[in-house]
Amino acid sequence: MKSVLTAAALAVLMTTAACAPVIEGGPPIDLPPGLQETAQVGTIWVSSNWVNAGDDFTETLSDEVHEELRTCMWGTAPIDVRIHIDDLQRADRLGVLLNGDGTHTMTGTVEFVDPSHDNRVVGRFPVSVATSAQGRVGGLFGDRQMMVSEEFGRAVCERAFGRNPRDPGPHNATAG
Repeated sequence: MKSVLTAAALAVLMTTAACAPVIEGGPPIDLPPGLQETAQVGTIWVSSNWVNAGDDFTETLSDEVHEELRTCMWGTAPIDVRIHIDDLQRADRLGVLLNGDGTHTMTGTVEFVDPSHDNRVVGRFPVSVATSAQGRVGGLFGDRQMMVSEEFGRAVCERAFGRNPRDPGPHNATAG
């Protein structure tokens, strides 16, 4: 009996230790101007209360947001990023084929956390994006999660740092 309780306690400890930090929530907080120039992207944590995407959603979102933030966080002070996704809607492939286009949307909350100061929240704001499915071809064959994740990352840069990390063009999934 004692070994069963020990095993159960160990299982609970292991599952809670592996969980990503949850955002604290609260009113929006602008990043301090000095931090806007000295911050460097650290660890990105993603959480959500729903399962409405493929298994690779968290990895895709984290990778795309990291790629965008690297282009707008030029400093040397690591700042961790917590993202909580509230809603994700991807255009239906058949609908895009029939209608000629569609829209992918995502909303969530982003917190910037300073790991060198006891994980103090130094920035917090809501982010809501919508991006085109890129017509029939993009709608049928495109990576919907990557498209909306890239747009989300670009919106985080715009909101937190006041700069779009990419010029419009074919070098990114959302063309702009």
